[in-house]
Amino acid sequence: MMRKIQSLYQFECRVFQEINSHFDKRILNLFFRTITQIGGALFISATTLLLIILTSNQTRLTAISSAFALALSHIPVQLVKKLFPRKRPYLQIETTKILPNPLKDHSFPSGHTTAVFSVIVPFLIQIPPLAAILLPIGLSVAISRIYLGLHYPSDVIAGGILGACFGSLCFYLLS
Repeated sequence: MMRKIQSLYQFECRVFQEINSHFDKRILNLFFRTITQIGGALFISATTLLLIILTSNQTRLTAISSAFALALSHIPVQLVKKLFPRKRPYLQIETTKILPNPLKDHSFPSGHTTAVFSVIVPFLIQIPPLAAILLPIGLSVAISRIYLGLHYPSDVIAGGILGACFGSLCFYLLS
């Protein structure tokens, strides 16, 4: 069992290093440094609030579902980070390329990825054609967290699942 876990971790580290190795490419760096902000607390909270204020009817209800999912999903993220204090990859993998002043809290799960998926999933359920726009945004935020050296792939996968579950749950409870 331990051998399988070690093998999975080594695979995850290789995937992480492959994504992070492109850090010095100017266009990718600009893209991922910008897109990652969508999953940040200020941007995603402000966007969700604006959608609640500026829309009506079913779209407003969907935005409210997103706001609840965003708020509620933050609780398990913080609990899991305390229960499973996984060090960020830049602290474990010497060759990691990172920006100045990286986050210092625990890595698992990715809060940015949880946030973006908790907000977009209610809209994906309500308006499926938005998937062509929202899924690439959500996946780009997730990849940005690896690219920027802050999360392992399993951190963002867990965050995506967590956010999607809360987004779905809140949508179906509030609709």
